[in-house]
Amino acid sequence: MRRLPVYFLLDVSESMIGQPLRQLEAGMEQIVRSLRTDPQALESVYLSVIAFAGKADLIVPLIDVVSFYPPRLPVGSGTALGAALNCLMDNIEKEVVKTTAERRGDWKPVVFLMTDGRPTDNTDEVIKRWRTEFANRAQLVAITLGDRADSTLLAELTDDVLCLEGNDGKTFKQFIDWISASVTATSYLVESNPGSGISLAKKPTGLTLVKDFPVHTSSAVDESVVVLTGRCQKSKRPYLIKYNRSDDVGFGGQEFELEGAFPVEESFFAWSVNDHNRVQVNTEHLIGCPPCPHCGNGTAFAMCSCGGLLCTDGAAPYLCPWCNLEGMFSEGDGGDFDVTRGMG
Repeated sequence: MRRLPVYFLLDVSESMIGQPLRQLEAGMEQIVRSLRTDPQALESVYLSVIAFAGKADLIVPLIDVVSFYPPRLPVGSGTALGAALNCLMDNIEKEVVKTTAERRGDWKPVVFLMTDGRPTDNTDEVIKRWRTEFANRAQLVAITLGDRADSTLLAELTDDVLCLEGNDGKTFKQFIDWISASVTATSYLVESNPGSGISLAKKPTGLTLVKDFPVHTSSAVDESVVVLTGRCQKSKRPYLIKYNRSDDVGFGGQEFELEGAFPVEESFFAWSVNDHNRVQVNTEHLIGCPPCPHCGNGTAFAMCSCGGLLCTDGAAPYLCPWCNLEGMFSEGDGGDFDVTRGMG
């Protein structure tokens, strides 16, 4: 039986924490439910998931739809798109059966790449490898989740660069339905017309083809968000505080508005870039302060002298969950200070 391999490259950088990550997990479940209702998809479609943050890794190897179970997605600091593409190409080389004189191989793989930001690793050599060795062996559809991803770079990989505008539940569900319909249509098309490529379903409202590509600019961090890492003083469990770039620019420069604080697992650090030159942001640019998502302490935004963020319930003694230093928080003068941010 000839398989139709479908790879999902999913951005799980810290900028995806919150609703975007929950939507991706729910979306994978929705795709599988839909494909399992179609006899042709059940017979031919095989799915795989590669996640990327500060590092990239295969989290679900190529497997048939019946046996596929949507994974719980990790999260980390950084957007290692270059590493993700290398991981994809290595696995296509290893998993996809090639046609030879003795046997018919798999159909041309379909790749759905979803990202909301800019790469934080070098992609030059990876793009060359893709265009030289794999562009004719696989079909890639790149989807930017919002308008702040690097669509210029994605256009070097594929002509199919789409932008999903808005992240409300209805729009995202329509987007996931579109992916499911495209995979199903392709599974029928390759059987009836072996030389054909991917058959994209009619695009839903909110999903548009990117035509005007902005000039590519590189940055050490994703400037669309500010994400800070803290630990609960009581449980020592990590959390992320996420701020989104505001459309307004204050007197001191660009401002970022609070989205919320979100609990994460210790695996966050394994999925993060270890050396990001400790880029900082001043608190004067950050609007809002959340409570601790683990214990409910009044603020998740207190800083130990070691530079680590922790939660507290006001002026009180504390034990830093980062360095184990004992100290005392007192009522300050409300002055601004620099804090280390993630890469987004």
